Order: sequence, then structure tokens, then C-alpha cells
Amino acid sequence: MEFVETEGDSVDEAIEKALKILGVERDKVEVEVLVEGRAGILGFDGKKACIRASLRKPIVEVAGRGEGESSVVGEKGREVLREILRLMGVEGTVEAKAGEVPEEVLLEIRSGEGGLLIGHRGQTLEALQYLVTRIVSERRAGEGVHVVVDTENYRERRRRSLEDLALRLGEKAKRERKTVSVDALSAADRRIIHAVLQDDPWLTTKSLGTGPYRRLLIIPEGDRKMKDPPKGDGQKSP
Repeated sequence: MEFVETEGDSVDEAIEKALKILGVERDKVEVEVLVEGRAGILGFDGKKACIRASLRKPIVEVAGRGEGESSVVGEKGREVLREILRLMGVEGTVEAKAGEVPEEVLLEIRSGEGGLLIGHRGQTLEALQYLVTRIVSERRAGEGVHVVVDTENYRERRRRSLEDLALRLGEKAKRERKTVSVDALSAADRRIIHAVLQDDPWLTTKSLGTGPYRRLLIIPEGDRKMKDPPKGDGQKSP
């Protein structure tokens, strides 16, 4: 049995029931609150609290890393992220697993408040990832291991959206023979667009500005005035 759903007069009571059924201690389960519950008036119109308790899964090792290193990163990262969510007042669980590439650990948040956690263009998610990475690094865990924070498969959805955008804007730039710009992109978003267009011999991409969010230019062959814009990051750079 990997998970159970239980009810109680309070969330704590429902959790205790789940622990007895699963036969484990509190630190061995992830708890998702389904219904907060409320006390009724004079015993009437009350609502039971309901929770889902899931056994924590072992962290999958990241291919190519030393024995136990990715486990340390995943566990530390999960602890840090759960505490941040608690301080934010967000109910949810965090699962650590191997990322899409070697030397990457994915921390996946499961919560009913995905929109809040993602934020505008993923900015809140990026901030959470930055905080977790900094804290884990300061604790000297997982040097060389990249931590990715995700929820509701946002990273994949965002990647596909940016790939489509890059192709559409690239065609527009070539068709109109004019430079097209995209404002306020994170380094990760810029890398996606650069990667999509880097093999097109009729286009050049450049990043402009400073700070984490910069403007990206898609320059068609023939637009000479934009070939060397001031303070650029260089051709096809993130």
C-alpha cells in the first residue's frame, strides 16, 4: 500500500489514522490535505478533515554521479523546498528524482496552488529554484549537480511554447527582413530560443541588457544596422 486517504475531526487526527494504517512514522510519509475540515455549530454542519498520506519514495540516483551524492542533493533540496512552502503557507508535497540529463536533480512540487508557485512567466518558480540552489550550495551538498524545481509539468510546457514562438518569430523576421525582439526573458528561456534558431543560416540571435531578464533579438540576414547592437551578449549567446 503506497498511500491512504483518511478522515478526522482535524488534520492531525486524520494524519494519525493514516500513520497507523501504514505502520510508519510521520517522517516516512508525504501528506496532502484534501479537505481542511471545520467545526460545526452546536455539533451541526461540521466537515471532516481529509488527507492523503503517501509513502516517501527513495530518491533515484543521477547517472554518472558518485555513490549517494545525488541522494544528498535531492534530500537536502526537498527539505529546503518543503520548508519554503511551509513559510509561504502553501500545502503540497515535494518529490525528488533524476532530471532529464546527467548531473541534474528534479524537485517536483505537487500542490493545488500551481498558479501561485509558477507565477508570471515562471518567475516565482525560478525564484524558488534559485533559493533552493543557493541554500543547498551553502551547505556544501552536491557541487556540480544542477537542481531544477518544477510543478504541473510547467518546464516542459514552457519549453514547447518557446520553441513554437522561436519558429514563428524567426519566419516573421525572414519574411519581413526586420529584426524581431522579445522582452524580459530569463537565461533559461533565452537558451531555448537560441538553440531552436542556431542552425538557421539566415538568422542571428543576440541578447541585450543586464540582469536576469533580458531582451532577445532575432536578426535576419541583411538587417545590417542590427548586426552589432550595443552591449550585446554576442551571436547566439544566452
